Amino acid sequence: MTAEMPHMASVSIGVWVGVGGRYEPAPLSGVSHFIEHMLFKGTRRRTAKQISEDIEGVGGYLNGFTTEESTCFYAKARHDRFRGLLDVLMDMFLNSRFDPVEIGNERSVIKEELAMYLDQPQHHVQELLNETLWPDHPLGRSLTGTNQTLDAMNRSNILRYLRQTYVSNRAVVAAAGNVSHDKFLRAVRGFARRFARGERPRFAPVTSTQTAPRVRLFTKPVEQTQIALGIRACSRHDERRFALRLLSTVLGENMSSRLWQILREDRGLAYSIGSSISCFDDVGTLTISAGLDTEKVGEALRLIVREMKRLAATTVPAAEFRRAQDYVIGQIDLSLENTENQMMWLAEHFLGYRKILPPVEIKQRLSAVTPSEVRAAARDFFRPDRFCLALVSPLKKADALSRLLAEPT
Repeated sequence: MTAEMPHMASVSIGVWVGVGGRYEPAPLSGVSHFIEHMLFKGTRRRTAKQISEDIEGVGGYLNGFTTEESTCFYAKARHDRFRGLLDVLMDMFLNSRFDPVEIGNERSVIKEELAMYLDQPQHHVQELLNETLWPDHPLGRSLTGTNQTLDAMNRSNILRYLRQTYVSNRAVVAAAGNVSHDKFLRAVRGFARRFARGERPRFAPVTSTQTAPRVRLFTKPVEQTQIALGIRACSRHDERRFALRLLSTVLGENMSSRLWQILREDRGLAYSIGSSISCFDDVGTLTISAGLDTEKVGEALRLIVREMKRLAATTVPAAEFRRAQDYVIGQIDLSLENTENQMMWLAEHFLGYRKILPPVEIKQRLSAVTPSEVRAAARDFFRPDRFCLALVSPLKKADALSRLLAEPT
């Protein structure tokens, strides 16, 4: 699939597989991320150095990432280099060697990555929140795996998982920039015949038995307490997701938001505070994150809960609501000026919805949301039986915070 942008100097190409962390069996937790790393470590035609040189040597760049539901590796360069970009990406996808020596080396690299994340309280608290939101479920596991699961991975079980999941009916090749669809299609067609066929991978759906707030405290001698308050919300297929996005924007997505103004500007309680949403195939979350003086955690959390109660009790004033709509729509327009983001829009929507939703349609649906629908979403989701709080903090206990969250909104 392509987004033709003939006025651009660049082209971005991505190879995607609709498989990520939530598809993994527990003993192989982290294998999708491991495979992503190994695709950069050499093929039958190129060494790892040659892979990077063939992209960077023409002024481009190469990267990849793994999420809960997809894996992507992509490249961007001047548009007349698109055949070279595609050749490198397809070589990685179809011909990676998975050399045992490189597997051992990369295992050590990923362990260092895991250790780095655990040393970063802002990242660690998000991992703890996922474990608390989705206990005993793949969504609650780290995408990097653990030292134990990394040690258990070898060439045989990695390749077995690869053959089972990197199949043609979960693969997407997307391009955006100064390239025509027909030209790109012809270039891809020769490689596509070699894509492995197989059954569509499946994941375990989420079921929740939560009846009260959950709190997870990791006590650590840090200078600042990091908190992440997660609220179970809706999936990406739920029509309430548009109201949810505006709800998050009003609450904490920018410097005009209520939480930023109250906690940072008015009270000076936090240097950083914000909210974001994540929507998966069957569930979703709204997450509020902040770094706080440990002595002020209770006060800050009380104010956060107060603002959530306000949003559930009263509709957002018209001027504030219009600013939130304009912000979200404006962010879509700004992001899609970029060929990389255009490419990601194509693939993420196709993998998520089996069709590409035009940006104009998304903007129209956001424009059609009403303040009463945002209030209804707040009433649906801002309930104590949907709250999970994670903290990385010097605190020894968090009973008072748990009681605070249990107060009905």
